[in-house]
Amino acid sequence: MKIYSYIMLVLFCFLVSCKDDEAARLEANAKDTKKNEQIFASIDKAWNFNPQPMSPAVGSIIQNWSEWRLFMTELQQKPKSSIGAFQQKAKTLSQKAMDLNNHIPAAFDKPEVKSRIMTLITKVRSLDLFINLNQIQEQKVIKAIPEVNEEIASLQSQMEEIVRKSEIRLEDGEAEMLRSIAKDSLQKPQSKPENLPKPSNTTQQGGITPTLNPKQKSQ
Repeated sequence: MKIYSYIMLVLFCFLVSCKDDEAARLEANAKDTKKNEQIFASIDKAWNFNPQPMSPAVGSIIQNWSEWRLFMTELQQKPKSSIGAFQQKAKTLSQKAMDLNNHIPAAFDKPEVKSRIMTLITKVRSLDLFINLNQIQEQKVIKAIPEVNEEIASLQSQMEEIVRKSEIRLEDGEAEMLRSIAKDSLQKPQSKPENLPKPSNTTQQGGITPTLNPKQKSQ
């Protein structure tokens, strides 16, 4: 009888413990769900990337730079469903940012552009890291978003500057060519008029009297 009572007591304690564990698990899940919803709402509000329109001159250079186009496309497609969608988007953006090192147009294949691409990659990867930690670093994610925007603006500004300087050099070259042409024309010797024979006729009273041959005078 004592053994039976002991067994029943153990079973009762076990059932109570299981119920307590289940209740604690459900409560923890509810807290996690609520926290994730709050994080989602906060990140969703802050997730705004706004690359500026490029000038036609820059646009014509980068139109075949597929890596840039794909990065811009991913950047402007905002996740909507869940925090998991934002996490996946951050991973994709990180990869697309690293791809920007490939097939850089010749006009922009310069150290100043490459350094800005590397800085942009660093910021995007930081965003990817903070949002994909087991404990999402909400405030760091929110802070990283405008930093990514700043680096994109810096890269775009550098490309615009390169094109602007190339156009200035072209204008200076044209002006120099025109100055050279004008200088050559001034230095070219002008042709002198040929020595024309003096007329042997004299004008008398509005008419022209031919000069007589000396032999004719002697006759």
